[in-house]
Amino acid sequence: MSGHSKWANIKNQKGAADAKRGQLFTKLTREIIIATRQGGSKTEANFRLRLAIQKARDANMPMDNIDRAIKKGAGELEGVTLAEMVLEGYGPSGVAVLVKAMSDNRNRAVQEIRSTFTRHGGSLGESGCVSWLFDQKGHITVDAKSMNPEELELLAIDAGADDVQVSGDTVEIYTKTEDLEKVRHALKDKNIPITATELSMEPKTMVQLDEKSGLAALKLLDKLEEIDDVQAVFSNADFSDAVLAAYQEQSGAK
Repeated sequence: MSGHSKWANIKNQKGAADAKRGQLFTKLTREIIIATRQGGSKTEANFRLRLAIQKARDANMPMDNIDRAIKKGAGELEGVTLAEMVLEGYGPSGVAVLVKAMSDNRNRAVQEIRSTFTRHGGSLGESGCVSWLFDQKGHITVDAKSMNPEELELLAIDAGADDVQVSGDTVEIYTKTEDLEKVRHALKDKNIPITATELSMEPKTMVQLDEKSGLAALKLLDKLEEIDDVQAVFSNADFSDAVLAAYQEQSGAK
């Protein structure tokens, strides 16, 4: 599991994400709207919409909110015009960073993302500068507190997973994009407690950072994720447990 994924899980387990639930719902709503506009409102024919709805339900988003977002995407309710963008750049020590964003004002979003990179020791790059370092994968997160991780790993592999990584009580399952739903349904049929399902950009190789660079990179990634127009942030930075612990203490995530 990448270091930043581990940090995200720490924050979620500590409840730090609760304060940002409103912002999370806004981002989930945007994804549902875009997915509906691109592929229609029929979930059986729209994989992206099915995935967006599942992600919203995993986050306990009310069904009324989900239904309104679908209607906005289908043009049944008035909504804003959103543009998708993928921005690429470099963090401290040259780590690769991919930022997926949606905004009703592209220029504003790009400027805010660019300035965040600059303020935190990074730089926004040209299109294609780091995307070649990542592959799109299906990503399933499982809370394995009440399970044997080794048994869960075997179940996931049997279901079609490409890779399984265990970190404490959290198990990260990676699949081919086209196998994500199949693996998820197989785990659900076994009553496996899934906490998140998504398409993720996974780095082909990781870059291990020392404490100083690691703390700076984590700060950059967190600040990018806090931008309203940013949907997701991916990086090839690999943080040691010691760096994560130091950042957790530094940031006050109790």
